[in-house]
Amino acid sequence: MIVAESAYLAVAAMLLVAALGKLRDVRGFAGSVAGYRLLPGRLAGPAAVAVLAAELVAAGLLLAPGGQRWGAVVAAALFAAFLAAMASVLRRGMAVDCGCFGGRDLVGAGTLLRTGLLLVLAVTATLTGPVAFAPVQLPVAAALLGLAFLPARLLRAERPSAGPRPGARFALAGAPEPAGDLVMYALVSPACGLCKTMLPEFAATAARLEVVLVSAVDGYGGAGLPVVVDPDVFDRNDIPWPPYVVVTDRARTVLAAGGAAEPAQLEQVLSRAGAAAPN
Repeated sequence: MIVAESAYLAVAAMLLVAALGKLRDVRGFAGSVAGYRLLPGRLAGPAAVAVLAAELVAAGLLLAPGGQRWGAVVAAALFAAFLAAMASVLRRGMAVDCGCFGGRDLVGAGTLLRTGLLLVLAVTATLTGPVAFAPVQLPVAAALLGLAFLPARLLRAERPSAGPRPGARFALAGAPEPAGDLVMYALVSPACGLCKTMLPEFAATAARLEVVLVSAVDGYGGAGLPVVVDPDVFDRNDIPWPPYVVVTDRARTVLAAGGAAEPAQLEQVLSRAGAAAPN
C-alpha cells in the first residue's frame, strides 16, 4: 500500500526535475521537439513551452492538498504523449535527442521503458487518489524513481557512428570551388530545430574558415552563408541526421566529421580538423 501511496510524490519530483532541466535551455528543448518531426517547425517553440507549463502545473497539483488526482491525470497524459512520440521516432529509425530532462540522451529502448514506467506511476497515483503526506513516502518515492530510471541507464542508446571517415572524399553535388584551404560543410534541414539553434554558431565559424550550408531540400535560409542543395548528400555520405558538419581540405578530402547539435560538439570536430590539417 505504501508503494501506491508514494507514487504521487515520485511523479511530482520527476516532473520538477524535468521542468527545471528544460528551463535551463528552453530554446534547446524546442530544438529537441522539432527533431521529432511530428509538428511543423514553427510550432516547436510553442509546443515546448506548453510541455514545460504542463509539467509545472502537474507537479504543483500533485503537491497541493486536494489536487493530487488532477495532477496525476495531467502527468499520465504527458507521459502517454511522450511514449507515443518516442515510439514514432523508433519506428522511423531516427536518431533524436529525447529532450526529457534538458540533456542529450537519444530516444531508445531505455527512454521508452523509463517513460512507460513513469506512466504506470502516474496511473497508480490517479487510481490511489488523495493521499496525506507521510515521511516514509520519501524513501519509497526515491526507490521508485531509481527503478524507473535504471532501464534508461542500462539501455542507453549509442549515438550513430556513421558518416564520412577522415581521408575519404566528401561527395557533394553542385558545390562551388573552395575559396580557402579548409571548408566546413554544415549539413542542415528546414525541419530540424537543432539546426536553427546552431545556425548562429555556423555563421560565427565563418570568421575562422569557409563555411557552406548543405541541405537535401530547398528552402533553407542561410543567414548570409552559401547554401548547396543536394538531395542525395545524406545517403551518399552515410550521414545519420542533421545538424552534422564535415571539414575538408580544398580537394574535399575529409579531415574530421561529426554531429553538431551543440557548440561543444562543433568545437570538437573543428579541433580534430585543425590537428589533421596539413601545415
